[in-house]
Amino acid sequence: MPDDVGEIASDTLFSHVKPMDTVFRGDGLRDFFLYRDLGIAEATKGRVIAQLVIAHNAPEKGTGWHRHEADFHLVVMLRGWARFMYEDQETLVSAGDVVHQRPGIRHYLFDYSPDMEYLEIVGPADFKSIDVDPVCEIPAARGWGT
Repeated sequence: MPDDVGEIASDTLFSHVKPMDTVFRGDGLRDFFLYRDLGIAEATKGRVIAQLVIAHNAPEKGTGWHRHEADFHLVVMLRGWARFMYEDQETLVSAGDVVHQRPGIRHYLFDYSPDMEYLEIVGPADFKSIDVDPVCEIPAARGWGT
């Protein structure tokens, strides 16, 4: 094994989080979602975060146009669905879908089901969300739960 891989491996911790080890909290990036930390940020010394995200309130305006300062961003939809604009492309992400958000992609989550739950894996763990100018018009939300 190359030295740099061994150094990275020795710098990370083993992590095993059970469902009752952490709780959903409302102090994440968006106030209309709840977030459950999966212990990966601590285990990787901040290189990666993994969290479950669930719908908490009906989307009023959605996320607004933004991009993330991240090297890697993966979303795995576990339940329900969400509608995004990725640049000028409307994208329905349904249970079982996996989305790799390339670094810097401008996007807008504007509608989702009340049972929406996704796994989000991002590196680095302290990634930033940066508001950007609108890319295009946002389609009308279909309403909570439609």
